[in-house]
Amino acid sequence: QVQLDESGGGLVQAGGSLRLSCAASGGTIRNYHMGWFRQVPGKEREFVARITWQNEFTRYTDSVKGRFTIARDNAKNTVALQMNSLKPEDTAVYYCAAAQIVTLLANEYRYWGHGTQVTVSS
Repeated sequence: QVQLDESGGGLVQAGGSLRLSCAASGGTIRNYHMGWFRQVPGKEREFVARITWQNEFTRYTDSVKGRFTIARDNAKNTVALQMNSLKPEDTAVYYCAAAQIVTLLANEYRYWGHGTQVTVSS
């Protein structure tokens, strides 16, 4: 079983940057497609970005295209989300997740981290 642990969240002013990291343990992420999701209170968990298991393809939700970049290092068992030009509407708890299929749907991801809070002030 893969355990995922996110870090790197925090408070940042609008226009700033943060880099989220997701470290895996108990197994390798090499066999999984990895994704980042976010959630605000009272709303469903929202897809942000995903990357296929061998770094071939990435996909982003429209609201973060050109600002966020997902990357993975299978040798280090980590996935990162570089977030630039942050906006107040990016405020959420961000989750790292692993799936065995290429998907944007949260319920199809098998393993989840506990999340890291990102707060963007205006």
